[in-house]
Amino acid sequence: MKSLVFFLMLFLVPCFCLSQMKTGTFLEIENLGTQNKKPIIIHLYTDWCSVCKIESFQLKKDKDLIKMMNENFHFINFEAEKTKEKINFQGKEFNYLPNGNSGIHELALALFKNKNQPVYPLWIILDENQELVYYHEGLFEPEKMKEELIKTLLN
Repeated sequence: MKSLVFFLMLFLVPCFCLSQMKTGTFLEIENLGTQNKKPIIIHLYTDWCSVCKIESFQLKKDKDLIKMMNENFHFINFEAEKTKEKINFQGKEFNYLPNGNSGIHELALALFKNKNQPVYPLWIILDENQELVYYHEGLFEPEKMKEELIKTLLN
C-alpha cells in the first residue's frame, strides 16, 4: 500500500500540476505596472452556473490551451457573486454589493455589457495596455478560445 501511495505521489501528482492554469488577482495585475506586461484574460463565473462547470472541465482537458495561457497571458478567475473584497482595477475602486443572502461585485457589473441581465460565464481579453480585445458571453469552446488568444498575440 505504501508503495502505491509513493507511486501516485511521484508520478501522478506532477501530471496534475502541469495541467493547471496559473491564476492571478486584480491586485497582482495592478502591482505589476509596466513590469511583465502581458495580455489579460478575465473569466467571470459563478459557482451555481452549470455552463461554467462544463466549460471548466473542457478547459482543464486542453493542455495546449493551458500552456498558451500560462506562458503568454495573465489569467484572473473571478467569482462574480462571492468575491467580497474591494478591488482596484484600471484606476477605479469596486466593492461587493450585498443583496440579502446574495449579491454581486461592482466590477462584475462594470465588465458586463448588459448590466441588467448578466450572462455567465463571461470571458474578457485585454491587450498589454488593458484595452478590450475580445468579449465573450456564454460557453467559450477551447478551439475558439485558442483562435482568439492567437489573434491577440499576433496584434
